[in-house]
Amino acid sequence: MFVPSLSVSSRLRSLCRLQRIQRHMMSSHVEAGVLVEKVGRAGVITLNRPKVLNALNLPMIRQIYPQLKTWENDTDTDLVIVKGAGGKAFCAGGDIRAVTEAGKVGDPLAQDFFREEYILNDAIGSCRKPYIALIDGITMGGGVGLSVHGRFRVATEKTLFAMPETAIGLFPDVGGGYFLPRLQGRLGLFLALTGFRLRGRDVHKAGVATHFVESEKIPELEKELVDLKSPSAEDIIRVLDTYQNQSRLDSEKPFALHKHMSDIDRLFSSSSLEGIIQNLKADGSEFAQKQAETLSKMSPTSLKLTFRQLQEGAALSLRDVLVMEYRLGQACMRGCDFYEGVRAVLVDKDQSPKWSPSTLEEVSEQSVEQCFSSLGDKDLTF
Repeated sequence: MFVPSLSVSSRLRSLCRLQRIQRHMMSSHVEAGVLVEKVGRAGVITLNRPKVLNALNLPMIRQIYPQLKTWENDTDTDLVIVKGAGGKAFCAGGDIRAVTEAGKVGDPLAQDFFREEYILNDAIGSCRKPYIALIDGITMGGGVGLSVHGRFRVATEKTLFAMPETAIGLFPDVGGGYFLPRLQGRLGLFLALTGFRLRGRDVHKAGVATHFVESEKIPELEKELVDLKSPSAEDIIRVLDTYQNQSRLDSEKPFALHKHMSDIDRLFSSSSLEGIIQNLKADGSEFAQKQAETLSKMSPTSLKLTFRQLQEGAALSLRDVLVMEYRLGQACMRGCDFYEGVRAVLVDKDQSPKWSPSTLEEVSEQSVEQCFSSLGDKDLTF
């Protein structure tokens, strides 16, 4: 009788896990992950996986992309609205667990997911029709990619925005290297490194959302938008501004980071990540100590990749940033921190990842450089 060795049996377990994922990814009921409909002269996309907070998977990307391109070229479609079902989330991120399982056994899903997601992010950023994302609820990771590159992003008091990737051994992708360095001062770098969460009006005040509207008014706003007849961008702005002006909720509340903005600009201004850590430790304030403690828990490799990603992204187009981020994503697939981060945060939930290397000093410039290197004919192309 054949008794499989430990390595073989663990490989078999991995393959079984992957088969389960693939069955889930490709099963017919997943088709309903996205609902698309034409309402008047508006194309409406609804992310429809409320049980998993509308997490984005490959079948959803493959439904949204061709539909967006069709509407962009359709003379009977004037605008595109994207929203999430269920009331809790717009989209809480990508289907990271499926990607990690695939990456472990070398399944092409680990390349396909990121490639097709980034191509969709680029299509949103370059869409010639007004694209309006109603980010009512949790909006993280992949959900940020589905919204932030569009012309209009409407936050509500339920919106929770974050790019928490450094905590799972990744980096703020989906074009984070493009939009984050374009926020005020060093705010984008602060959000990228720490994964700080912005809520409600703060998402608008930070510049992530273009408008703020109270959640209960969103159905009414959507109806008014779809009822517009051949609207110009100015017509849409007028409607959005009207609803924003009627939303008094938390209007007197200062931006959560208002009193720290000068600290963020000062402490996060350095030519190196080590310089930022030094600034935080030397400062002595409660705010600085808290950020130093937060960063000490993140993947050292992720922090270094993210710092350089935003440095370079500040001077690149969205498309060039996505090419860079695809290279970084594939480097993370080849490494170990991404798998360890997902295990610690999402699978075992012990919140105690064992990073490798475990310190910033051990992350060499050469290893960082390699992550940014061209993939040759495997590079992302549009």
